[in-house]
Amino acid sequence: MRGSLTRALTGAMGLIAAAAGQAVTAAPVAADSVVVGGRPARIADAPWVVALSSRDRFGGTRAGQFCGGVVVAPTKVLTAAHCLGREVLGGEPWEVRDFVVIAGRAALRGQGGQEVRVSDTWVNPDYDPTTNAGDLAVLTLVSALPQSSVIGVAREGDAALTPGTEADVFGWGDTTGNGTYASTLRTARVQVLPDSTCEQAYPGGGFGAPYQGDTMLCAGDPQGGKDACQGDSGGPLVAKGLLVGLVSWGSGCGQAENPGVYTRVSAVLPARF
Repeated sequence: MRGSLTRALTGAMGLIAAAAGQAVTAAPVAADSVVVGGRPARIADAPWVVALSSRDRFGGTRAGQFCGGVVVAPTKVLTAAHCLGREVLGGEPWEVRDFVVIAGRAALRGQGGQEVRVSDTWVNPDYDPTTNAGDLAVLTLVSALPQSSVIGVAREGDAALTPGTEADVFGWGDTTGNGTYASTLRTARVQVLPDSTCEQAYPGGGFGAPYQGDTMLCAGDPQGGKDACQGDSGGPLVAKGLLVGLVSWGSGCGQAENPGVYTRVSAVLPARF
């Protein structure tokens, strides 16, 4: 199962346990999942995909990667707000001494690309950690990435947000739903789904959280088998060459009846960014 609001935390906690040499068991994946049913991706084809890293916190096995992000301006990276929570980082973001963004590198421990320090963070003040509504944060980098690494953001009413539109999700997360993390960037083809699909899948009640279409976006494979999973939180969902969503939460990985829930960037990103 991918617990509706635990995917980000369970994925991050699994990476912490692995760094400490502890056994890692399969856990719910809700907000930081990885690409299931996908294929390797070339960073040259997706230069705007970045990894969030802290080796001090998560160890060097995966170069400290714990979440994904996406470059929307030379010094601005979007990610999920839950990626910056105390449960994940063990403190406030500014207390993480080696917090960097790894850009231009598909293989986490490979060569090339660059590691850029994070100088400032902004978390959406309307983010609700109980429901994951408004799950968005902005990182400011100490030095600029090339303009060629920037992707445009879809705005409300854009055709890229139309249900049925094909979209690609990217990440270094779990490829099976059982704690099998990728060491190189992967991508999976899904499609934007109607809000009603996720409203039916996540009606709320009990320990679940309801889907809220005003700040969330529903996407997945109607046949199942392709999805984000643990470790992918904050990574981009791209349609028609534009950023439409950030990996946020869901239940299980690659289950047709439980699509992925993404942050609806067009509704949450402030105009100043």
